[in-house]
Amino acid sequence: MKVLKLMFVLAVAVAFVSCGPGKSKKAVEQKSTDAEVWTFLFDGTTTQGWRNYNKETFPEQGWEIIDGTLHCIGSGRGEAGGKGDDILYDRKFSNFHLKLEWKISEGGNSGIMYLVQESPEWSEPWKTGPEMQILDNERHPDAQAGKNGNRQAGSLYDLIPAVPQNAKPAGEWNTAEIKVYKGSVWHIQNGETVLEYHLWTPEFNAIIQDSKWPAENPDWANIATEGYIVLQDHGDDVWFRNIQIREL
Repeated sequence: MKVLKLMFVLAVAVAFVSCGPGKSKKAVEQKSTDAEVWTFLFDGTTTQGWRNYNKETFPEQGWEIIDGTLHCIGSGRGEAGGKGDDILYDRKFSNFHLKLEWKISEGGNSGIMYLVQESPEWSEPWKTGPEMQILDNERHPDAQAGKNGNRQAGSLYDLIPAVPQNAKPAGEWNTAEIKVYKGSVWHIQNGETVLEYHLWTPEFNAIIQDSKWPAENPDWANIATEGYIVLQDHGDDVWFRNIQIREL
């Protein structure tokens, strides 16, 4: 009888060890991975998947890969020196969660555009899709332009300000996230949701009518249900890294 009891205790102990904390943690991590499948859009070493807006190839000048980042090389002349070499990832997305890190130079300006459309009719991607602003809020005049700070970092450019305004100074890395789901959109900057809005609603249309967009594209409010993700060349140095996306 004592031998049987001892064998039972040993069996329980073996079962406990085989299903202990290490095994359980691995199972949880696998479940989390299965639930959230992220795809890197930039591998840190090549421009694979990226090309110039309205063109078939990546720009020969104006961008480089350095230290695992996509770097837009500043012209020293700001917007006037921008080559129009906005780049896009060559696949359209509809419902998604995009996240990346960005760093801007002193006095710099750039942006992340989404749901963008391509057409010979449109020479600039911002004429067809929303933009999450990237800016040196301390130095660039755009920070004081627009209305209520709606041209500062993290904002829906020229439409809705980022609140709270929590961008880090020029030269420091910021995190940016954009979530789009069935017309609802969230901008998340440095871990905080700074704005939320809803496409194709009367409220959204009213905001647009009170902005500069109708003069650029009378049909701008009719944002497409799917489109490209674009990184802007505004003539200033800006760096991007850890660009990844999860489809929702």
